[in-house]
Amino acid sequence: MFQAGDHNGEGRLMIEASTGNYAAAKAAKLARTDVVAVYPITPQTTISEYVASMVQSGEMNAEFLLMESEHSAMSALIGASTIGARTFTATSSHGLALMHEMLMWAVGARTPVVMPVAARAIGGPWNIWGDHQDAISERDTGWLQFFCENNQEVLDTILMAYRVAEDREVMLPAMVVEDGFVLSHTVERIDIPDQEEVDAYLPKYNPEFSADTSNPMRFGGLVTPDLWTEFRYRIAESHEISREKLKAAEKDFEKVFGRSYGSPVETYRCEDADAVLIAAGAVAGTAKEVADQLRKEGKKVGVARIRVFRPFPSEEIRKLVASVPSVGVLDKSYTFGDGGAMFNEVRSAAGTLEIGSYIAGLGGRDVPPKVLVKIFNDILKKNRGTVWADLKGGDFDD
Repeated sequence: MFQAGDHNGEGRLMIEASTGNYAAAKAAKLARTDVVAVYPITPQTTISEYVASMVQSGEMNAEFLLMESEHSAMSALIGASTIGARTFTATSSHGLALMHEMLMWAVGARTPVVMPVAARAIGGPWNIWGDHQDAISERDTGWLQFFCENNQEVLDTILMAYRVAEDREVMLPAMVVEDGFVLSHTVERIDIPDQEEVDAYLPKYNPEFSADTSNPMRFGGLVTPDLWTEFRYRIAESHEISREKLKAAEKDFEKVFGRSYGSPVETYRCEDADAVLIAAGAVAGTAKEVADQLRKEGKKVGVARIRVFRPFPSEEIRKLVASVPSVGVLDKSYTFGDGGAMFNEVRSAAGTLEIGSYIAGLGGRDVPPKVLVKIFNDILKKNRGTVWADLKGGDFDD
């Protein structure tokens, strides 16, 4: 933990210099999480360590379970959530992949686990650095998925994720994605809210149904083909309901804490843009700086940041694409299909092939301003097809 000395008139520490991982752990404490089950993996490990330290010191009142695997951690939380506990874990990369079976189960069991993912490449070859491949690979499990640009957003989004996930009309688990190392281990100044403020914003977890020995029920029993479709349809319905719940949660969050993130798609200088780059995560912050630079050169460009990937913001994307002459999508993962996953989602929602796909930042490779300048210029030229924008020795390279 890193602390700075800014206080308000009552002496409360308002500002801390925090990594994304510490912000995530602090959010778990502020949310009054009941059960935390973890297995450490780079670059998530310090989330687990920070939570363990707070539980050991008595600062955080929670049951802390150190499990033998990520699969076991998610299994334990599904059980804890079923008996009415607010639950939390964190993971990355191969750990998230190992959870896959239980990620599906958490959705089907309607257990609103909240889990930050310090997004990282999946081997082989072995790679411990950040990209979005792990989180993107789990996009079809049914989890809500949020992508954060900075460390403040990590903390705030975890609180909002609980608010939405635990709503009785939603009851779905939520994944809060922070870029591995770029956010997880980078120190930024963030505001730590008062516990009283968080308590006023985030009600206690109160599920409609929970395991109770005095009122026996069956949870997760066998479902035959004549009912299975209806179960999946209800999950899809809850995704749709979560759209409005998130808007309400973010509106209330702004009232209490004074911050808003423009969910589900944040737009930056898009109103009169000739070209817009759509991206997610920390790279969007750099893209905004590059957009400012290019604006000074007379090039009208903007940035649209996908903050909520599940449920996918189809309506917002359609409106954006319809109002901009040229659009490109930057993916920090690759699906070995026709372009990146976010590109394909955007193209599907927009109903047009006139969108460019750019792949960059895989395996932790930096996406510096010069690469983004090239991407913006390429979008302005309305070039199409998939471009590996930072491939060494590639056509796009100097």
